[in-house]
Amino acid sequence: MLSLPAELTHDLATSCLAQLVEGMGAEVSPVVVDAKPLQRFDSSALAVLLELRRACLRAGKTLVVQGQPQHLSDLATLYGIGALLPSA
Repeated sequence: MLSLPAELTHDLATSCLAQLVEGMGAEVSPVVVDAKPLQRFDSSALAVLLELRRACLRAGKTLVVQGQPQHLSDLATLYGIGALLPSA
């Protein structure tokens, strides 16, 4: 299982995505990402998860986000992408 950091903002998004994509290679499908550690984040967290989803799809895997904070789920719904980030 992969895990999101406690903080995921614009400044940290690129490095976080690189770590997640690297870790994804060792995961079986579905790739599960634990979002419970997220405490401070902005919409960049959604961008990271969407790009990770694209990487999973290219690798023939699916993505599941576990333990999404309510605010993250609310943002995904607001942007109309909630269905692209299914929860466990």
